Amino acid sequence: MSLSTVARRLCCSRSSSTSRLSVVSARLYSTEPAKDTGAKTYRYPEVYDPYGPMPPPSEKVVGLADRIAALPPEEIKQIAPALLLKLNLPAPQAISGQGFSVGSQGGAGAAKSEEKKADKTVFDVKLEKFEAAAKIKIIKEIRTFTDLGLKEAKELVEKAPVILKQSLTKEEAEAIIAKIKTAGGVAVME
Repeated sequence: MSLSTVARRLCCSRSSSTSRLSVVSARLYSTEPAKDTGAKTYRYPEVYDPYGPMPPPSEKVVGLADRIAALPPEEIKQIAPALLLKLNLPAPQAISGQGFSVGSQGGAGAAKSEEKKADKTVFDVKLEKFEAAAKIKIIKEIRTFTDLGLKEAKELVEKAPVILKQSLTKEEAEAIIAKIKTAGGVAVME
Protein backbone atom coordinates (compact mmCIF):
# COMPACT_ATOMS: atom_id res chain seq x y z
CA MET A 1 0.00 0.00 0.00
CA SER A 2 1.47 3.34 -0.96
CA LEU A 3 1.92 6.30 1.34
CA SER A 4 -0.55 8.40 -0.62
CA THR A 5 -3.24 5.70 -0.26
CA VAL A 6 -2.72 5.63 3.50
CA ALA A 7 -2.93 9.41 3.60
CA ARG A 8 -6.23 9.43 1.68
CA ARG A 9 -7.74 6.78 3.97
CA LEU A 10 -6.71 8.68 7.08
CA CYS A 11 -8.10 11.93 5.73
CA CYS A 12 -11.42 10.54 4.59
CA SER A 13 -12.12 8.32 7.60
CA ARG A 14 -13.12 11.07 10.05
CA SER A 15 -15.32 14.10 9.89
CA SER A 16 -12.53 16.48 10.85
CA SER A 17 -10.67 15.68 7.67
CA THR A 18 -9.28 19.19 7.15
CA SER A 19 -7.10 19.11 10.26
CA ARG A 20 -5.98 15.55 9.58
CA LEU A 21 -5.25 16.44 5.97
CA SER A 22 -2.90 19.19 7.01
CA VAL A 23 -1.08 16.88 9.45
CA VAL A 24 -0.71 14.11 6.88
CA SER A 25 0.43 16.46 4.13
CA ALA A 26 2.89 18.09 6.54
CA ARG A 27 4.40 14.67 7.28
CA LEU A 28 4.31 13.61 3.65
CA TYR A 29 6.08 16.65 2.28
CA SER A 30 8.27 17.34 5.29
CA THR A 31 11.97 18.01 4.74
CA GLU A 32 12.81 16.75 8.23
CA PRO A 33 14.47 13.34 8.35
CA ALA A 34 12.27 10.40 9.21
CA LYS A 35 12.45 8.73 12.61
CA ASP A 36 15.48 6.55 13.06
CA THR A 37 14.48 3.03 11.99
CA GLY A 38 17.96 1.58 12.28
CA ALA A 39 18.54 1.52 8.52
CA LYS A 40 21.51 3.38 7.12
CA THR A 41 20.68 6.54 5.27
CA TYR A 42 22.95 8.09 2.70
CA ARG A 43 23.14 11.75 2.07
CA TYR A 44 24.23 12.97 -1.32
CA PRO A 45 25.86 16.37 -1.77
CA GLU A 46 23.93 19.22 -3.39
CA VAL A 47 25.82 18.74 -6.67
CA TYR A 48 26.85 15.17 -7.34
CA ASP A 49 30.07 14.80 -9.30
CA PRO A 50 31.05 11.16 -9.97
CA TYR A 51 34.62 12.16 -10.91
CA GLY A 52 35.37 13.90 -7.62
CA PRO A 53 35.91 17.54 -6.77
CA MET A 54 37.71 19.71 -9.29
CA PRO A 55 38.88 23.25 -8.81
CA PRO A 56 37.15 25.90 -10.91
CA PRO A 57 38.91 26.80 -14.19
CA SER A 58 41.34 29.70 -14.17
CA GLU A 59 40.75 33.02 -15.92
CA LYS A 60 43.08 31.98 -18.78
CA VAL A 61 41.15 28.76 -19.39
CA VAL A 62 37.79 30.56 -19.33
CA GLY A 63 39.11 33.17 -21.78
CA LEU A 64 40.51 30.44 -24.06
CA ALA A 65 37.17 28.57 -23.99
CA ASP A 66 35.36 31.77 -24.97
CA ARG A 67 37.76 32.36 -27.87
CA ILE A 68 37.37 28.76 -29.10
CA ALA A 69 33.59 28.99 -28.93
CA ALA A 70 33.71 32.16 -31.07
CA LEU A 71 35.66 30.43 -33.88
CA PRO A 72 33.89 29.22 -37.05
CA PRO A 73 33.31 25.42 -37.29
CA GLU A 74 36.07 24.95 -39.93
CA GLU A 75 38.70 26.34 -37.55
CA ILE A 76 37.33 24.38 -34.57
CA LYS A 77 38.00 21.16 -36.53
CA GLN A 78 41.65 22.19 -36.89
CA ILE A 79 42.24 22.59 -33.13
CA ALA A 80 42.70 18.91 -32.23
CA PRO A 81 45.29 18.10 -34.94
CA ALA A 82 47.20 21.31 -34.15
CA LEU A 83 47.31 20.45 -30.42
CA LEU A 84 48.48 16.91 -31.15
CA LEU A 85 51.30 18.28 -33.30
CA LYS A 86 52.26 20.97 -30.78
CA LEU A 87 52.29 18.55 -27.82
CA ASN A 88 54.08 15.78 -29.80
CA LEU A 89 51.28 13.29 -29.16
CA PRO A 90 50.54 10.39 -31.50
CA ALA A 91 47.46 10.62 -33.68
CA PRO A 92 44.54 8.46 -32.50
CA GLN A 93 44.37 5.10 -34.26
CA ALA A 94 41.35 4.32 -36.42
CA ILE A 95 39.30 1.34 -35.35
CA SER A 96 39.56 -1.42 -37.92
CA GLY A 97 36.41 -2.96 -39.34
CA GLN A 98 38.36 -5.91 -40.67
CA GLY A 99 36.86 -9.22 -39.69
CA PHE A 100 33.29 -7.91 -39.56
CA SER A 101 31.07 -9.09 -42.39
CA VAL A 102 28.13 -6.90 -43.35
CA GLY A 103 27.15 -8.95 -46.38
CA SER A 104 28.40 -9.64 -49.88
CA GLN A 105 30.21 -6.69 -51.32
CA GLY A 106 30.35 -7.25 -55.05
CA GLY A 107 33.48 -8.61 -56.72
CA ALA A 108 35.56 -9.09 -53.58
CA GLY A 109 32.89 -11.26 -51.95
CA ALA A 110 32.46 -13.35 -55.11
CA ALA A 111 36.21 -13.93 -55.36
CA LYS A 112 36.36 -15.11 -51.75
CA SER A 113 33.48 -17.55 -52.25
CA GLU A 114 35.22 -19.02 -55.32
CA GLU A 115 38.38 -19.53 -53.26
CA LYS A 116 36.37 -21.29 -50.58
CA LYS A 117 34.86 -23.64 -53.16
CA ALA A 118 38.32 -24.45 -54.51
CA ASP A 119 39.63 -25.23 -51.02
CA LYS A 120 36.58 -27.30 -50.06
CA THR A 121 37.46 -30.74 -48.66
CA VAL A 122 34.08 -31.88 -47.32
CA PHE A 123 31.17 -32.53 -49.69
CA ASP A 124 27.49 -33.44 -49.56
CA VAL A 125 25.73 -35.67 -52.08
CA LYS A 126 22.35 -34.44 -53.25
CA LEU A 127 19.81 -36.46 -55.24
CA GLU A 128 18.41 -34.05 -57.83
CA LYS A 129 15.99 -36.28 -59.77
CA PHE A 130 15.43 -39.86 -60.91
CA GLU A 131 13.50 -41.85 -63.46
CA ALA A 132 10.23 -43.27 -62.14
CA ALA A 133 11.10 -46.75 -63.41
CA ALA A 134 14.42 -46.69 -61.50
CA LYS A 135 12.93 -45.72 -58.13
CA ILE A 136 13.35 -49.19 -56.57
CA LYS A 137 16.96 -49.48 -57.73
CA ILE A 138 17.78 -46.07 -56.27
CA ILE A 139 16.16 -46.99 -52.94
CA LYS A 140 18.27 -50.19 -52.78
CA GLU A 141 21.42 -48.23 -53.67
CA ILE A 142 20.75 -45.60 -50.99
CA ARG A 143 20.33 -48.33 -48.39
CA THR A 144 23.83 -49.65 -49.22
CA PHE A 145 25.65 -46.48 -48.16
CA THR A 146 23.26 -45.28 -45.41
CA ASP A 147 21.88 -46.92 -42.30
CA LEU A 148 18.27 -46.31 -43.38
CA GLY A 149 15.56 -48.89 -43.46
CA LEU A 150 13.36 -49.54 -46.48
CA LYS A 151 10.62 -47.12 -45.42
CA GLU A 152 13.04 -44.28 -44.55
CA ALA A 153 14.98 -44.72 -47.80
CA LYS A 154 11.73 -44.68 -49.81
CA GLU A 155 10.58 -41.45 -48.06
CA LEU A 156 13.98 -39.88 -48.67
CA VAL A 157 13.89 -40.67 -52.40
CA GLU A 158 10.36 -39.32 -52.73
CA LYS A 159 11.46 -35.96 -51.26
CA ALA A 160 13.94 -35.38 -54.13
CA PRO A 161 15.79 -33.02 -54.48
CA VAL A 162 17.28 -33.96 -51.11
CA ILE A 163 20.72 -34.37 -49.54
CA LEU A 164 21.50 -38.07 -49.23
CA LYS A 165 24.76 -38.00 -47.29
CA GLN A 166 26.86 -35.26 -45.71
CA SER A 167 30.51 -34.68 -44.81
CA LEU A 168 32.14 -36.92 -47.39
CA THR A 169 35.53 -36.72 -49.06
CA LYS A 170 35.60 -35.98 -52.76
CA GLU A 171 36.38 -39.61 -53.67
CA GLU A 172 33.53 -41.02 -51.55
CA ALA A 173 31.08 -38.48 -52.98
CA GLU A 174 32.11 -39.28 -56.56
CA ALA A 175 31.68 -43.02 -55.91
CA ILE A 176 28.14 -42.52 -54.54
CA ILE A 177 27.24 -40.26 -57.49
CA ALA A 178 28.45 -42.94 -59.93
CA LYS A 179 26.35 -45.64 -58.18
CA ILE A 180 23.21 -43.46 -58.30
CA LYS A 181 23.86 -42.61 -61.95
CA THR A 182 24.08 -46.32 -62.86
CA ALA A 183 20.85 -46.94 -60.95
CA GLY A 184 19.06 -44.29 -63.05
CA GLY A 185 19.20 -41.14 -60.91
CA VAL A 186 20.94 -37.77 -61.09
CA ALA A 187 23.05 -36.76 -58.07
CA VAL A 188 25.40 -33.82 -57.56
CA MET A 189 28.13 -32.81 -55.12
CA GLU A 190 27.65 -29.72 -53.01
